[in-house]
Amino acid sequence: MSAEYAKSGSQPRRSAEEDAELWARFTGKAGEEATASPIHRLKIAGSAPDGFGLYPRPAAPPDELRGESLMRDIWRIGMAKVEMPGGRPPWSEPLPSRHFTDRVHRFDWLGDLFTQGDAGADRARYLVDDWIENFGRFNGFAWRAGCTADRVWNWMLCGPGLFEHGPEEAVQHRLEVFGRQVRHVDALHEDCSEPAARWRIAAVMAAHAICVRRGKGLDEAFERLDNECTAQILPDGGHVSRSPARGLRTMLDLCVLKDLTERSERPVPEFMLRWIERLGGMIGFFRAGDGALPPFNDSQESLPETVDAALSRLQAPPRRFTVAPKSGFHKLQKGETCLILDAGNAPEEPFGDGAHAGALGFELHDAEARLITSCGYSPEVDIDWQAAVRRTGAHSTLIIANEDSAPFRRNEDTGLVFPVGPEGISAKRLEEADEIWLDAQHGGYKKTFGLLHRRRLFMSGDGRRLTGEDSLARPVSQGTADSDRTIPYVVRFHLHPTVTATMGDTAIRLESESGSVWRFKTSHEAARLEKTIYLARGIVEQSWQIVLSGRANPDSDGSTPPNAVRWAFLKDRPA
Repeated sequence: MSAEYAKSGSQPRRSAEEDAELWARFTGKAGEEATASPIHRLKIAGSAPDGFGLYPRPAAPPDELRGESLMRDIWRIGMAKVEMPGGRPPWSEPLPSRHFTDRVHRFDWLGDLFTQGDAGADRARYLVDDWIENFGRFNGFAWRAGCTADRVWNWMLCGPGLFEHGPEEAVQHRLEVFGRQVRHVDALHEDCSEPAARWRIAAVMAAHAICVRRGKGLDEAFERLDNECTAQILPDGGHVSRSPARGLRTMLDLCVLKDLTERSERPVPEFMLRWIERLGGMIGFFRAGDGALPPFNDSQESLPETVDAALSRLQAPPRRFTVAPKSGFHKLQKGETCLILDAGNAPEEPFGDGAHAGALGFELHDAEARLITSCGYSPEVDIDWQAAVRRTGAHSTLIIANEDSAPFRRNEDTGLVFPVGPEGISAKRLEEADEIWLDAQHGGYKKTFGLLHRRRLFMSGDGRRLTGEDSLARPVSQGTADSDRTIPYVVRFHLHPTVTATMGDTAIRLESESGSVWRFKTSHEAARLEKTIYLARGIVEQSWQIVLSGRANPDSDGSTPPNAVRWAFLKDRPA
């Protein structure tokens, strides 16, 4: 990412008009307020459920630190913090942004409060009851399909604390509003174009059929869930969005439903077992040395405990593999060094609405330490930051003339943009004498600039040497360029915030969080360090990037400078 984005995470509070404009631009139709016609209101009307016969159990551990913060009346999302003295509900006063408000209304924090003993449970029930008092009949913003489905799911996971405690009148009121929200999302599912919302609605309806309806409608609910699995999970176990974090969330939801089905003494559907195993294999593929996930596409560094919780649900350790052909990722691992390369096409619409244009970008880790990454992503960080890091310059790859390797187009169904391509992306690997060679390329710049980007990587058998070459070549089929004007390009290597970088005379010294030292060397002139940002830990952090810039010859075959840039990461000493 260029220096223009590498600014401080703190910024003046936006006006209501500015916030509304950003929200509309970056959330599309999923951000539009829900409406309730007279017919729809009839659909969602009805009496309260009799109660739960069984409750789903969370598959992921709660965030006790967030629970402690909430008990201190501190609500923090991304860089924004709101203090609510006396335990007042966050919606009792204007919040910093619609993004902040959206995250609050999803109730992802509810289970964290229940970790704080009796006082936390009382606070959780109080906040739910206050939300019901203010928004329980209907609210255009809070009752959007995805927001409502997430809220219902979180209420169900905290079901015993909500629906088994408190005055009978309060419990009945909770059940009544719970039932109304379930009927609401059920009615919206067919016309919903947001993949994440469609998935969560399908999960909610399956759980509801078991827990509340005592099995009535379960066949139809499982059929709907099976259809969403087929649409959203690739044969190799990757999520169709190419986001490791989405795959993790999908697996956790399926684990909740598998456990629920078993406890209801019903047979677990074969499709559920199959997809859990495949998702688990892909999570094992992505799992870094520190236990978290890499931030490819709209993915963040998930808590290691959450990844461990998902993998613990597998009947056997996840299978090991180094190529995920359908997902488009290659893994190079020797010794303690691990590299994962993004060598896949952007997802087709509507599943690419969160995808990044990061072709041939990679993550590089040394055991538990992260070295090379991208600018990352987090659903907690403001949506304009989320949009900025989708660009090619926010990834550790080559970019020509500040143009994206996969151009963004608008999806008319969702109102959001998605990357297209890049065309001709491929990767071939050779493993010989305990060494790994990887040769990848894409034609995302061929139409505009007449050049192919080729990235060749070599990892030594002990993992202490990674060498690479980025080249720009004009295909013979393109003929001679119309102009001999050189074309500007930049190769970027975004460093993780835990890395300390120091410029030297012949190399850039990189010290990892674990204390291991690497040197970055290149034959390219004028390598430099520039500021950048990192989002994947839930806040906007400043970091550094290694930048190699030059101007390419439009008629080169890519074999020599300036169209060939050679570089290496060399490990000096173990931690």
